[in-house]
Amino acid sequence: MVQQKYLDRAEVLIEALPYIQRFNRKIIVIKYGGSAMLDAELKKKVIQDVVLLKLVGFKPIIVHGGGKEISRWVGKVGMEPHFVNGLRVTDEDTMELVEMVLGKVNKELVTLVQSLGVKAAGISGKDGGMLQVSRKLSGGENIGYVGQVEQVDPKVLYDLLEKDFLPIVFPVGMDAAFKTYNINADDAACAIAKAVNAEKLAFLTDIDGVYKDPADPATIIPELYVSEAEQLIKDGYIGGGMLPKLNNCIDAIQNGVSRVHILDGRIPHSVLLEIFTDKGAGTAILCEREAKYYHEED
Repeated sequence: MVQQKYLDRAEVLIEALPYIQRFNRKIIVIKYGGSAMLDAELKKKVIQDVVLLKLVGFKPIIVHGGGKEISRWVGKVGMEPHFVNGLRVTDEDTMELVEMVLGKVNKELVTLVQSLGVKAAGISGKDGGMLQVSRKLSGGENIGYVGQVEQVDPKVLYDLLEKDFLPIVFPVGMDAAFKTYNINADDAACAIAKAVNAEKLAFLTDIDGVYKDPADPATIIPELYVSEAEQLIKDGYIGGGMLPKLNNCIDAIQNGVSRVHILDGRIPHSVLLEIFTDKGAGTAILCEREAKYYHEED
């Protein structure tokens, strides 16, 4: 007799089938950051998830940060980090270090992907003039070479996807004078997702998802329409680092992305759980025409 554990595995695969059918050949942008970048085992699991998406017919693009690794190297070389309203003040020396560290992280991810048998190409937003930026101010204050994405030219991404590469992007770009700027990885992922008309955008973070009450884990919200997310913000339920992230989600949805996911990257295989199961593993923000998958009675 077939053991129950094997039957259970078959059920999981069947549950994934409609999602594989729906998103086959569709572009999915995954913003990779937070603690999942620092833990070697978690990093491996995230990359396994993305490789699996690629192998079952999705077209994933990874956009990664590296803030904690940058801070580590800033301390290592004896520089003093400065932040204004949560944004790193980036002078020329810091910008040089940021680009170097992000490039190092990028090639480590390329190596991991290729070790699993998938072709990957690591690029920055400077390649092909992909991310064109202007200087970003923080509360009217100049914080150096921190960029605001003004325009995205996705041609290099389309070319890589067409040649069956998995693009891995680190968020630096250039302004009209070809000066290099650091870009918030959430902002870069959102801008790229809009430019390529991604079917999905997933943010890997250090939280479970969106809570109605941040102090109560039981109040996590599995799915939200944009109107519901806007109401939560208006009613004052959303604050701190979640506020700009949720605004990015809303912006992406309003610009053609069907679903945006906020996931806890510290949960092994959270990407697969969110994309391939009915209940998921985080919070999904949906455009109004999308049907919710989650039902309280399930």
